[in-house]
Amino acid sequence: MARSSRPALPKFFLWLLPLSFVLQVAAIGAFHQYRTRPGNDNFEFGWEMGRVGRSIALGHGFSSPYDGDTGPTAWEPPLYPYLIGGVFKIFGIYTHASAWVLLSVNSLFATLTCIPIFLIAYRVFGERVAIWSAYSWALCPYVWYWSVHWIWDTTFTPLVLACLFLLALELQEDHVAPDAFVRGPNGGSPGPRFASGGGRMRSPLRASGWRWALFGALYGIGALANPTMLAFLPFCGLWIWRQRYRRGLSSLAGVGLSSFVFFLVLTPWVVRNYEVFGRFVFLRDDFGLQVRLGNGPYADGMLMAYLQPNLCRPELEKFQRLGELAYADSCKRLAFDWIHAHPARFAVISLKRFFYYWNGVPRATGSVAPVDFRTSAFLATSVLALWGLGRALRQKRPGAWLFAGLVLTYPTVYYFVFPHARYRHPIEPALLILIVFLLSEVGRRTAPELPTEPARQQQNPV
Repeated sequence: MARSSRPALPKFFLWLLPLSFVLQVAAIGAFHQYRTRPGNDNFEFGWEMGRVGRSIALGHGFSSPYDGDTGPTAWEPPLYPYLIGGVFKIFGIYTHASAWVLLSVNSLFATLTCIPIFLIAYRVFGERVAIWSAYSWALCPYVWYWSVHWIWDTTFTPLVLACLFLLALELQEDHVAPDAFVRGPNGGSPGPRFASGGGRMRSPLRASGWRWALFGALYGIGALANPTMLAFLPFCGLWIWRQRYRRGLSSLAGVGLSSFVFFLVLTPWVVRNYEVFGRFVFLRDDFGLQVRLGNGPYADGMLMAYLQPNLCRPELEKFQRLGELAYADSCKRLAFDWIHAHPARFAVISLKRFFYYWNGVPRATGSVAPVDFRTSAFLATSVLALWGLGRALRQKRPGAWLFAGLVLTYPTVYYFVFPHARYRHPIEPALLILIVFLLSEVGRRTAPELPTEPARQQQNPV
């Protein structure tokens, strides 16, 4: 049975969270991660997002993801580039101070992810798994790598996705208390119950609507940072509806409120894109390049980075000459023409991408080995997580299918574009919980059982 009440955070969080944050910040200094590579005009300081952040700091607006003034852009979603731009404005463009601030903010996001991890694990698997999951995330060097190394949304997205996962678990059973409606005066028709002592009417919407509104707002914010998380939204919404339907709870008003808030959050950016481009652009417009970087005559399941405008001068000149939208359309046309002409090859390399997503991409671009043993630890964690998921499904754990939906839906786009180790990181909180659950089950089965009281009396008769 799901644990319906949210537990109070244990006291060890008072030292675990500061310790995790301090260790990550110390790693930034110890490994000189604030010293980004200055080559190519500091492009590796945030890559395209860093370029847009520079344009924002210089007063040119959200524009120019590569070299040169190429005008307004929607090449990247807006949230993290605006964060970079704000930091650049205060601490300087491409300075060590800005790198320190941005990496520290990333470390803070990674640290705060411990909280939803604990609460998710507690609701689904119990206190023991929750405690060890929180410890594992807080003190795992692999988690620190992404927070102290990448100036990107790599740690913000897992935090938001974990919070959304937690909200989904709560929304499945969020309802007005059974005594929220009582008979009116003199046995009249049912009416809202008055809160005791205050005389204020307790509204069903007020009783549960804030969670629906928060779900919509948080999903909108997450999409403005990383639109890939929208792949999980249909499954997540249907799962909430089904769970509530089984409990006899209505979802129509809540879904309407959540959807309204979601689109309200996204609308300013969509309107901005329409005004600057003269046509509808949802959140970002670089899909054409992304699909081309993974599909073409020399594609083999990995990123063909040499086609990126920052690394290929002819591609940059083409981007500058055609403009952003026309360039993206040209890339998409080239990629889809190749896919239509080589469907069997596309299927084979898509299977490779599926494998690389869970195994880790071979480090040598030209590698043809079926398994790169340098990624064996990455593969091991994938196997353990999927094994834990299978066990949770067999045990019919509450929320197990929500874990399954996340694992099935979130990575899908990368199977058809190209994989990267950081593309798995947004679902790492869920994978970590599943791994800890599996190990706890193994430990429980292998632990010796203590004799029962009658057995003890037989062993030690009075």
